[in-house]
Amino acid sequence: MTKISLSVFFPCYNEEKNIGKLLEKTIRFLPTIADDYEIIVVDDGSKDSTPEVVQSFAKKHSQVRLVRHETNKGYGAAVRTGFESAQKEYIFFTDGDNQFDITEITKLLPYIKDYDIVAGYRLKRRDNFIRKINEFCFNRLVRFLFGLKIKDLNCAFKIYKKEVIKSLKLRSNWGFINSELLIRARKRGYTIKEVGVTHYPRQWGTQTGANPRVVFGSLYELFRLRKELKTESIDESIKITNP
Repeated sequence: MTKISLSVFFPCYNEEKNIGKLLEKTIRFLPTIADDYEIIVVDDGSKDSTPEVVQSFAKKHSQVRLVRHETNKGYGAAVRTGFESAQKEYIFFTDGDNQFDITEITKLLPYIKDYDIVAGYRLKRRDNFIRKINEFCFNRLVRFLFGLKIKDLNCAFKIYKKEVIKSLKLRSNWGFINSELLIRARKRGYTIKEVGVTHYPRQWGTQTGANPRVVFGSLYELFRLRKELKTESIDESIKITNP
């Protein structure tokens, strides 16, 4: 297998008990698939010792880098910071909560030459009932409003060509970031391949995805994007009918 140039980043908020194990495994694994790589942890204003744990790894491993938000800006903001910080040819990210196996990147790699985005979907989601219901309803809403037929919109296990990310103007600060990215990418004609991956129960820490602030923030951003794209369609129609 040809090795690639790869940026890997982990958005984190209060993951002091998870991020160390994830970094250890990533540091061991990445040299098997990449000859040029970096590992970025985006700390979104954690109140625990997450940044200190990451810094201890950065001192020993030059490929590890910490990027901090002094205050909590939201999941989407952390993901956008990760994309902005990434410097390699391909960009992969997954959450810092250890609910995915980093070595399953190997399931995505066979498709990266033929597709612009390779998106994981959870073969069996290991979250509580409320999160599953929220996700089901959100997926259906996105499919209805945007016609985007993706199995698992918010699965945080995806690899992108850097050129794709740099061409998209992402705005989301909340959990809508994954959906926004795929919607904008599909609108620009980028190709997407879906691959099944394993999802594990969270062992440590607290999930924030079902927080009402996060849910309503994501809904606001969903309808904002709908309005934006609808306006763009009207503008394009005017250009065509009035050359």
